Amino acid sequence: MGTAAVMVLMVGVAGMSPASAQSAQAPVGLGTATSFAVLAGSTVTNTGPSVISGDVGVSPGSAIIGFPPGIVVNGVFHAADAVAAQAQDDLTTAYNDAAGRSPVTAVGPELGGLTLAPGVYGGGTLQITGTLTLDAQGDPNAVFIFQAASTLITASGSDVSLINGADPCNVFWQVGSSATLGTGSDFVGTILALTSITAQTGADVEGRLLARNGAVTLDTNTITRPDCDVVPPTTTTTAPPTTSPTGIPTVPTVPPIPPIVIPPIVIPPIVIGPITIPGITIPGIGDDRPNFPGFPGFPGFPGDRDDRGDRGDRGDDRGRDEGQKDKDKDKYGDQNGHDKDSHKSYDNAESKDKDKDKKDSHESH
Repeated sequence: MGTAAVMVLMVGVAGMSPASAQSAQAPVGLGTATSFAVLAGSTVTNTGPSVISGDVGVSPGSAIIGFPPGIVVNGVFHAADAVAAQAQDDLTTAYNDAAGRSPVTAVGPELGGLTLAPGVYGGGTLQITGTLTLDAQGDPNAVFIFQAASTLITASGSDVSLINGADPCNVFWQVGSSATLGTGSDFVGTILALTSITAQTGADVEGRLLARNGAVTLDTNTITRPDCDVVPPTTTTTAPPTTSPTGIPTVPTVPPIPPIVIPPIVIPPIVIGPITIPGITIPGIGDDRPNFPGFPGFPGFPGDRDDRGDRGDRGDDRGRDEGQKDKDKDKYGDQNGHDKDSHKSYDNAESKDKDKDKKDSHESH
């Protein structure tokens, strides 16, 4: 019996690992296909409220059907655009990389019930009924690669379980034709199918469904792209860094730091209640004015209302005195005139008497 046949017999027994240890494998580089949770060659068709975390694309076809009710989170749609075309090119490179990995431990067709260590496993048709356990044996970088020459089929309710540090980012399924995930099954890893992939009702995937030429068909599924570091395909070469004319390597452009946005600080208006100042009443001029001593026009000072009243009284008295003087003037003026006239008449009479006496005396002599 050949070595390959012995290996098949040994891993065909439930719960046993391969007899020989394999050399550590590097992850399969997906290139730009890394961002896709679903990628098809012809169409992407969904039925029911599927939730896809990651990009959804198709190329060279352009049909993406069934969104909604399906939704895409943490990703965008790429239908027959340059991004989807490049992703398909990188998918082809990754497919060929996975198909060429060795050494290969032959398995199958049933993988259910096995616990496998890291390595490369291959068979014609691979299927999972029950639970397939992948044991990383404490190595977080452990890689598992499965090569199915024909098909990959998982039964309803089947499960792929990871233990001891195994990572969904490092599990790859290269399928020579098509893959079918049974109803309600839980699947782990990235499927690289040459033709098509079908996820039946309620099948959940922690990984990617990437079909090169055919369709990807979904039905009320949850497809979660694992959060992995981007690893370029193994055939991709890295160009040397560009240099400036002075021979100094060009420093890569650092993306700008997004601006720090500080939301506006809203200070509520400060409301100060109305301040009421009692009114001051200044009365008009009259007897009801307040008595402010020492101020003209108020009681107690010259010109206050009482003094102004006295002045009014004095004015009245002065008016009466002046009027009386005028009357007295008229009266005494007339009397004086009369006296003067009487006195003048008396003087004239006296003078005449004196002249008469002188005449008589002369005549007597």
